[in-house]
Amino acid sequence: MIDPLTLDQMRILVAVAETGSFSAAARRLGRVQSAVSQAINTLEHVLAVPLFDRAGKTPRLTSAGTALLKDARRLIDGARTMKSRAASILGDVEPELTFAVDAAFPNDLLMASLKALRVEFPEMSVSVFTEGLGGAEQRLRDGLVGFAIYPIAATGARDLAADFLTDIALIPVAAADHPLARERAPIARETLEPHVQLVLTDRTPLTQHTIGGIVSHNVWRFADLATRLDFLLAGFGWCNMPAHMVADHIAAGRLKRLETAERDALVFHVHVVHERGREIGRAGRWLIADLRERMDGPACMSARKRLESEVMFGRNLRSKALALVSPVDLREQASFIGAPEYSNDLLANQSVPNEGASVRILASPPFRRKPLA
Repeated sequence: MIDPLTLDQMRILVAVAETGSFSAAARRLGRVQSAVSQAINTLEHVLAVPLFDRAGKTPRLTSAGTALLKDARRLIDGARTMKSRAASILGDVEPELTFAVDAAFPNDLLMASLKALRVEFPEMSVSVFTEGLGGAEQRLRDGLVGFAIYPIAATGARDLAADFLTDIALIPVAAADHPLARERAPIARETLEPHVQLVLTDRTPLTQHTIGGIVSHNVWRFADLATRLDFLLAGFGWCNMPAHMVADHIAAGRLKRLETAERDALVFHVHVVHERGREIGRAGRWLIADLRERMDGPACMSARKRLESEVMFGRNLRSKALALVSPVDLREQASFIGAPEYSNDLLANQSVPNEGASVRILASPPFRRKPLA
């Protein structure tokens, strides 16, 4: 006998519970409202329990509905894992390499590995999404990429598989003509507070409840690293920036590394992240292995020493460090392993108590969150 329970009913149950109404669920699923209502009625009949209380203007989950919703999500997740595993078994080499990468990851290093990939897989099409904060994970959850390279601690995701790749150091900097550049080291927190701090804000909802790392009372928010760097160079304020993105500016005298009283290094713990049950294809694995090999190479270690002296990285820097460098043009791009704390400076999404004027500069419209299922 064929079981009348279907995955489609499970997905509709989850959609109604998450959107709060049959009409909203219908819009999300691309169905007519009557089809959604009928599916819920059938599910209630099969399970012999009411899932929603329809007495009010909007349907509310009953106690039974709340309990069964968890089971529905587990079934959907199991089906997704099964399909993903079958797809991985069917073909080890992906027809197209699609991945997302955090904007803080050194671009020269990535380009060098992609150039090598083109030689190894000459017919391979590649799509790269460069994102900030929760953007890389959002692309993964939307099903647009096979894996993502980003600091997974930013979102706190626990339903994804993650392998550590490297650490990217963040250092406090300001324009050479900024008042903070003339302060004697070490600069106390009280000295930083009156000055504008430039921070990143997320275009996705994935880090919207994360706040930290904000020191100043006056905060300007930006949606991408490049725009924030432009405003930093123009002297609008100070911020913590990836070391490899500002090393040349520091060496040229355009920026100054601020030696603060809090000397511990701030770092991004960058991981390679993918869906559980869906293994990364052969081309993706090759690219990741190539990235690791380049980070462990002698050119990177040599570049690390130079960058370390240029940015005057604090006393507490660990002896082990990775310098990320493109061997194509030998322009040194580096990242360090510093203190183990994760920096939330780039996760400033919420209003700050007692802060002054706040400015948001967004480069594109926000994402809409889409569940893995």
